[in-house]
Amino acid sequence: MKAVAGDRLVIRPHHLGEPERDAEILEVMGADGAPPYRVRWEEDGRESIIYPGTDAWVEHLVEEGRAIARPRVRR
Repeated sequence: MKAVAGDRLVIRPHHLGEPERDAEILEVMGADGAPPYRVRWEEDGRESIIYPGTDAWVEHLVEEGRAIARPRVRR
């Protein structure tokens, strides 16, 4: 898993009916884009440091020098 600040971290729900969790990656603390990441959670604005598991993936929001519009998820 590789990320840069500004990417989106998405975590799959663990129970049926739960929503995905997502966060903005604020800081990449590992070498070469690797975890851990300092993130801000969309649901409540809380910040934390996370080592994502196999239930997570990164959505890259910058591509070839241009920003990609980020869809807003209503909860």
